[in-house]
Order: sequence, then structure tokens, then C-alpha cells
Amino acid sequence: MRVIDVFSNNFDKILGKKRRIKFIILHYTGMQSTIESISRLKSQKFKVSCHYLISKNGYVYRLVSEKNVAWHAGKSRWREFVNLNICSVGIEIQNKGHGKNYEMYGIKQVSAVRKLCQKLRKKYKIPLKNILGHSDISPLRKKDPGEKFPWKLIIYIPSIKKLSKKKIKEKKSLIRENFFKNLKLIGYRYFKIKTKKPTDRMIIKAFQMRYFPEKVSGKIDKKTYILSQLLAQK
Repeated sequence: MRVIDVFSNNFDKILGKKRRIKFIILHYTGMQSTIESISRLKSQKFKVSCHYLISKNGYVYRLVSEKNVAWHAGKSRWREFVNLNICSVGIEIQNKGHGKNYEMYGIKQVSAVRKLCQKLRKKYKIPLKNILGHSDISPLRKKDPGEKFPWKLIIYIPSIKKLSKKKIKEKKSLIRENFFKNLKLIGYRYFKIKTKKPTDRMIIKAFQMRYFPEKVSGKIDKKTYILSQLLAQK
């Protein structure tokens, strides 16, 4: 896989020890073009960056060396990890994003994402479940890469068709609490299991954008609930 170097100075060095990479974080750029995205990711004014950027035609650009910490995740949490910049590789995917004529991801683009993720997984022994979206680790702030990203081509997702035959055994009053227990086991944070919050809807949407993009409603319907059960048990 050919990689084009367009290095950014927006990064932190790890001094005295090797960086332990445990996650791959996928983003969309939210910009109009690859040129504009690269300019933003190199700008000292905006103070953002990533390790790799993948254009619409599948070209892979390297902006920050993997040995250094890129500024892509920001305030974030997943399982016991906080501020995931330190332990992740950030991949930006060129897409205008929500509110800016959000686009479908192209075949060449997704193919390049898959190849790069496979390469990084092999190099750092990263499990599939540790390939995450920005919306997974920062659900109250971010929506990327969004419901149009074909997660099923990158990670394991249970068959939606098979879920229709399953039944919910729990009492209706326990659905919400059990759903968020499942999400906590999967890795999601920024909610309270026993206390309803207005931001719960954003957490549910983050889960649906990844695992049930056909219905990003922010509501715990039958399929969303059963998906959470299957994934929490895996």
C-alpha cells in the first residue's frame, strides 16, 4: 500500500518509552476536499491532526508518525481508557460530514481503510473490537464516521435479520437499565446506568450508527436492545 507523506507538526512525542498502541480510531474530516483537510490538519492555528488521511479515491496520506501522539480524539473515554490520543492511531476519512452534504463512502476509500486497519492490527496486535469511531469514544461531541460508514466491512456485527426471531425476556421496566449495563460491558461511557439523562439519546445513537445504521433513532427498540445483549456477551 503506497503512503504519501505530508507531515504535520501537530503532535506530541513520547519521551523515554515506546508508545503502546491499543486502538484504531476512525473519523471523517468534515471538510469539503482532501486539500482543505490536509491544510487544516497541518495548521498550527487549529491544533488538530491524525496519523493517516484517506482521500475519496483511496490515496493514503501520512501526517504523523505512529510513534508520536496525533491530536485526533480529544476528550474521550472507552472502558478504563481516558483521552485515547495516547494509545491510538487516528485515521481521518475524507467526507463532508453531517450538516455539510454528508456523503456515502466510496469503494476505493473503504478498501483503503480496510487495508490500513489490517496492517495496523497485525503490527500492533489490535483486536477487531478496538477499531472504534470518534462517536464511540466521544458520543456527546461527535458523530463521525457516521451511519453511512460501512462498519460491517471492518468489524463483526451480528446479523440484523436474525434478531427479529429473538424475544426480549426482561420486564419492560428493566430494558433501559439492562441496555446501558450492556453498553458499559462493551466499552461505552458518559452515562449513568440507573439514572436517566437527556444525553442518553446521544449514546444510543452512537451505538446505532455503528451497529444498526438502518435505524438511528436514539430509542432502545427491540433490535437495538438484542444487539447490545449479543455484543456484551461476546
